[in-house]
Amino acid sequence: MRDLLITNARLLDPASGLDAPGALLARDGAIADLGPGLTAPEGAETLDAGGACLAPGLVDLRANLGEPGAEHRETIASAAAAAAAGGITTLCVLPDTDPALDDPALLSFMIRRGEATGSVALLPYGAATAGCAGKELAEFGLLREAGAIAFTDGAHAIGSARTMRLALSYARAFGTFVVQHPEEPSLAAGGAATEGELATRLGLPAIPPAAEAMMVARDIALARLTGGHVHFAHVSTAAALDLIRAAKAEGLAVTADTAPPYFDLNETAIGDYRTYAKLSPPLRTEADRQAVVVALSDGTLDAVASDHQPRDADDKRLPFAQAEAGGAGLATLLGVTLARVHGGDLPMLTALGLLTAKPAALLGLACGRLAKGAPADLVLFHPDRGWKVEAGKLPGKAQNSPFDGRALEGRVLGTWKAGRRVFGG
Repeated sequence: MRDLLITNARLLDPASGLDAPGALLARDGAIADLGPGLTAPEGAETLDAGGACLAPGLVDLRANLGEPGAEHRETIASAAAAAAAGGITTLCVLPDTDPALDDPALLSFMIRRGEATGSVALLPYGAATAGCAGKELAEFGLLREAGAIAFTDGAHAIGSARTMRLALSYARAFGTFVVQHPEEPSLAAGGAATEGELATRLGLPAIPPAAEAMMVARDIALARLTGGHVHFAHVSTAAALDLIRAAKAEGLAVTADTAPPYFDLNETAIGDYRTYAKLSPPLRTEADRQAVVVALSDGTLDAVASDHQPRDADDKRLPFAQAEAGGAGLATLLGVTLARVHGGDLPMLTALGLLTAKPAALLGLACGRLAKGAPADLVLFHPDRGWKVEAGKLPGKAQNSPFDGRALEGRVLGTWKAGRRVFGG
């Protein structure tokens, strides 16, 4: 592979605080050098970035790919294409597929399939319980040995306190953590929207926001009891964020992420029963959305994940209460996060850090930073170039975007995986 020199770029590295014009040289899949005044080695390929932003490839902490079991919704190949178009070079894959990723051979298969794409590293979570059914613990040791980055039951909450206690203890023994879908199952069962005036007016079965805070409070207590590390996924309410903030101040091993819908949309997006905006957890009030934005800026939240949940037309062409929850999120992850930069809520490096350095550090990965010797996983984007989210025209198979019709600023111009261009050009 030829050396690659990208010149005339705005270099952005949240890990080091770098925000300066310069160039970057990639050689043999790694970053060989970066900074001002670099010259191209003999035979190198050169690219003038035209002043666009060059940052580490995005590390997406949470995505469901459909495959295995729901290839009609999304395949590994189609998800890899969507990820590359969105600037994502590392994709953490949920285990609640069919069959669930509770078998070491399945985990190895997923990792190999990711390698075969050549464009994205697939890092699978291991199922916390057999079949992601919430009952018997899966084989943590064997799954960890096969490459599980952490343990979770994906979109299913681990409802039993005893099971969660054991999971936290075992995960600690194997040097990793448990990711929880923070929703008290008996309160959430059958719900389609957040409890309140809007759900009542639309006649929709509702989930009280307290269902999230209750599960967060319980699992913080279990983290304190076990010394284990719990990570809360797609946190969406002010009450839950207050609990997480306090747990961090106490020094507990508690981390959390959110997803773009919870800081860009509120419950009014479901409008006239708009099923593309039916998500799990459901969209919240405007006060909760604002609380999520604050938590992004003050360090309460450790990452922004796409929370990609592919659904096909038949899943969404149903009455709102019966439609499947979930939204496509790979192609819009960067653009919607940058909306908070354009809105003045987050500095550029803070926003990018939530998509790169911070999730990489959480998982102990070498990627997510611009540094000599780091993988040449890169995204080149123009922060002000506009585009419109249009279902039916998004990359990948899944078109069920809750942002359908949304105008965004921040277009990906190119994506490189280990120094090889996998999107753009």
